[in-house]
Amino acid sequence: MPKFAILSSGVFNYLLNKTGNMLLRYRPEDVAVVIASEHAGKTAQEVIGYGGDIPVVSSFAEAASFNPDTLVLGGAPQGGHISKRVRSEINQALEGGCEIVSGMHIFLNDDPDFSLLAKQFDCTLTDLRRPPTPAHFPKGKWKDREIPVLLVVGSDCDTGKMTTAWELTIRLREKGINAEFLGTGQTGILLSGNGVPIDAVVSDFMAGEIEHAIDKIGDCDLVVVEGQGSLTNQFYAGVTLGLLHGAMPDFLVMTHEPVRENDTTDFPAAKLEDCMPTYLDLMKPFKTTRFVGINLLTVNQNERDAEETINNTESKFGFPVTDLVRFGEKKLIDSIAEDVRNWN
Repeated sequence: MPKFAILSSGVFNYLLNKTGNMLLRYRPEDVAVVIASEHAGKTAQEVIGYGGDIPVVSSFAEAASFNPDTLVLGGAPQGGHISKRVRSEINQALEGGCEIVSGMHIFLNDDPDFSLLAKQFDCTLTDLRRPPTPAHFPKGKWKDREIPVLLVVGSDCDTGKMTTAWELTIRLREKGINAEFLGTGQTGILLSGNGVPIDAVVSDFMAGEIEHAIDKIGDCDLVVVEGQGSLTNQFYAGVTLGLLHGAMPDFLVMTHEPVRENDTTDFPAAKLEDCMPTYLDLMKPFKTTRFVGINLLTVNQNERDAEETINNTESKFGFPVTDLVRFGEKKLIDSIAEDVRNWN
């Protein structure tokens, strides 16, 4: 197993360090150290509330003493570009013999300086966002699909879609449902070893790549597809629509941060009652799709307010609501398991 150093300087919080945080939450035994100069001297637990006593240091030079063999870029800024600061840390890691894993839109393997260093020090550069080759055009094979698909969607970006999809997959398996996870972004692909980086795919092929990836999974009870973006986010709605029509889901689970006032583009955040019908309306020409639950991101609410929000949301929409990470599954997983068992 790899021994990760997570590069998170400037992004080490609950929102921006998505790839790094998922490793800290779900694979902490494989993480040796976090690099985040603004939090140096603390532990991961002290900064984001999980990850235990994994140390935080200011640079790769300090991280080297923990003997990592792989440097993972923990954040994924808009556009996926690599800053001078990140470039310097990558160079040091390569000179230290580390493999590099990146979820950026700028591919490390296409950078002549990185490629030269990697060759010189016998290191591998992994670009998680490199799209499949050759590309797959959609064929409409969903019409004959014999396995139900659940897609996790959101009212905005960064509402916990990857976490929700992973939690659903693991918890459904514990209920006896043979669920398979399909990653659609760098974090899900790194965590599961399976998937397609949908936001790096040429738009004509988005639906086809998801259709093809679902078909490759094989026999199971349910395919859980990691969501991306949001139909109500002005920057990323196109990716979400391509994913929606590629997955052609039977079930949807919504993710939402209740106290968010502005979305990730600094536009007023969408309300659940406004955005949820949009997903269903865009599926109506093809098939009947329905929401089977809501997973809320309540990290910015105290426990009492979060519980009240969950209860009020459940009463309003009439299906199970929870925050899986904070409060557990409540009725959500049992309800979805029953839907899967009764699927025609």
